[in-house]
Formats: sequence, C-alpha cells, structure tokens
Amino acid sequence: MLDIKFVRENREAVDAAINNKGLSVDLDRLLSLDDKRRELINKTETARAEQKKLGKDNIEKAKELKEEQKKIEIELDAILAEYESLMLKLPTVPSPDTPIGKNSDDNVEALVWGTIPKFDFKPKDHIQLGRELDILDLERGTKVGGFRGYYLKNEGAQLVMAAMLYAFNKMVAKGYTPMIVPTLVREFALFGSGYFSGKEYNPEVDEIYQVASLDKEADGSQSKEKKFLVGTAEPSLLAYYSGEVLKEEDLPLRFCGFSQCYRSEIGSYGKDTKGIYRVHEFMKVEQVVFTKVDIDQANKLQDEMVGISRELHEDLGLPYRLLKICTGDMSPGKYRAFDIEAWLPGLDRFGETGSASNFLDWQSRRLNVRYKTKDGQTKFAYLLNNTALASPRTFIAILENYQQADGSVKIPKVLQPYMGGKEIIKR
Repeated sequence: MLDIKFVRENREAVDAAINNKGLSVDLDRLLSLDDKRRELINKTETARAEQKKLGKDNIEKAKELKEEQKKIEIELDAILAEYESLMLKLPTVPSPDTPIGKNSDDNVEALVWGTIPKFDFKPKDHIQLGRELDILDLERGTKVGGFRGYYLKNEGAQLVMAAMLYAFNKMVAKGYTPMIVPTLVREFALFGSGYFSGKEYNPEVDEIYQVASLDKEADGSQSKEKKFLVGTAEPSLLAYYSGEVLKEEDLPLRFCGFSQCYRSEIGSYGKDTKGIYRVHEFMKVEQVVFTKVDIDQANKLQDEMVGISRELHEDLGLPYRLLKICTGDMSPGKYRAFDIEAWLPGLDRFGETGSASNFLDWQSRRLNVRYKTKDGQTKFAYLLNNTALASPRTFIAILENYQQADGSVKIPKVLQPYMGGKEIIKR
C-alpha cells in the first residue's frame, strides 16, 4: 500500500511500476476518486460543524443538515470502497538496480558459487535415493496426506531437523532473535503481509489454506473470525508489532522464525508432481527485519540477510546461484528482490531454495507498524524478509549432491553433530 501523497508527487514512476510489473491499475480513476473523497470529507465536516453551531436554536435546520450529511456519507462510503480497492493494487516502485523484465526468464544471474558435481556413475534423484535408503516414503504419504503428501523417516527425518537446527542456531549467532511462531493466524496478518491478492481471501488464486472449523471465544461464544494456516513464518513475524509504535533507537530489529509451512499450490497445478520439490507442507527458518526509513540502510540489511543464506548454502557445500529478480517476476509490494537457487542433479538444473524481499513501507502501512523518530515524527517502518533455509529442497539438494556410487549419501560436516556424529546414510 502506498501513500496517496507519494502517488501524486511521483505519478510517472508509479505508472512505470504498474507497467513494468505487468499490473492493471487505473491511476486516473484513482486520483479522481481521491479528489472526490477529499471533497466529500470536507462536506461532512462542514455539515457537522454547522449542526453543532445551530445546536437547539434551529432544530428544523439542524435536521435538514443531518439528512444532507447522511446522503453525503452514503456517497462517501461508495467512493471509499472503490478508492481503497485501487489503492491496494498499487505496486511499490522498484529499486533502480532491479532488472526490467516480463517474467522469470528475464531474471539476472548475479553470481554462481561452487562446483556442479560430475559423477563417474549414473546418479539417482531424491525419489530413488529416498526409497532405497528408507528415508522417504511417498506412497504412504499420499495414502495418509493426499496428493503431495510424504513421510520423512529414519536418517531422512534426522537430516531435515539437523538442517533446521543448524540454520536456526546460525541466525541466533548472527544476532537475530529466535521465535517459534503461530502457524494458525487471523486474517489481518496475511492481508497485511501481502499474501492475499485483494483485501480478503480469494480461494481461487490465494495459495493459502483457510481453516473451516470455528473457534470458541474466551467467554465460550462461537467465534466469527476467520483463521488461516501460514505458508511461511513471515506473516506471523511481521504482525508481531502490528498496531504498535516502535522507537527509532531500537531499530533495526532482527528476528528469525521457525515454523511448519502450508501452501495449497493451486497456481502450480500439474507442475513438479513427482517427489517433494513442491509440497503442501514443510518446515522453514525465516528472517525478518524491521528498520527505519532509510533506503541505503534497508538495502544493506537485505544484503546482510542474503549473505547469511549464501553462507548456509556454502556451509552445506551446496552449489548455488544468486538471481536478481526482474520487475515482471516481482509481487506488487516488492522494492528489491533476490532468489537463491541450489543445484539439483536430479532435475539437472538450479531450483529455488530461498527468496529475499525488501518491501519498504508497503507492508507496514497495511499492518500499521510505525516508529517514532528522535525528533518526534511518526513513520511507517521498512520491512524486509528472507528465507534462511527451507526443508524439502535442502533435503533434495543434500541427497542428490552428496550421493555416492554405492547408493549411500554423505552427511555435510556441519550437520553431523546434530545427527549424533553420523557421517553417512547407507542402506
């Protein structure tokens, strides 16, 4: 969500952002509605003032003004509804270093790290390795959990937990406050962080699970509130300070959150149907930062977050590449974005294992996260997020990159202490 004053003062840049992100927003209509909105607000305030001035001296005139005010308010409500709908569609103007492009094909490779393995035997994919090593069960996962269901077992379960703990502890060592967050959240957290395509949940396009069961309130009455499962710890972490005013001297605030993640993947029907590359539930360690209105500092913090993700991949010995995300592959709220992709031998390509985004104040305006400056001003904070490490694709990358000719899989050295010193997974 943008500031309407910013939109008016930067009309050309906002127009360019709408076009470059492939969106459809009628900016002329929005600004016209804003003019009308201001006019009607003025009229209602004037009517109220006149009513107050008349008091009991002229009851008939006061009644006329009250009726007039009601008509104005009805018109204002209709204007506000359309105005708000258009405001919610406005994108953040992307950073100057963001590539202009139409889709993911136009993302720019910023760097590549590591050596892609060359096997002197026929390599297996994670499905075959998982089945033969008895660490991944897709058949029973589908039987119990349905399509995209899976069980991790034996050293497979240990390996994923080891990776999550390693990432979590590294984040703490880097100065990030650790949190285990709610995965069942209220509607505002997902709207505020931008996980709804509009103001309310749309099951046709939003890759979010809504919980059908109704809660009970503290007094025992049935709750009418909608609840949803998060697809990442990001909404829960961002909503932590919703409706609050922070102190500038406390910023930046760094958090890492561990959570189970749930995604309906409705937009990915027919894609990656084999194995666990694309699943409905998994675990992830997420990074979130709250900072002040300073683009240079926000960019440095984002680079810091990306640096930690890179370090995790390098610690695990996973070849990867860093991509600068282009305008056409960005969601509306993003100012600057990067993806990390690990090499996956089973697919013979890089696959996304993390994503870093700088939203500036687009999310904080929706969540009402503000801070007070040293000189007494109140501003919306800048919010950033990034994947530290996610479970299924990290599991895939380790299995496929560390496989041996005899069908065993070496365990990355940094994870061995979390697996009781075990160095290899074998039949």
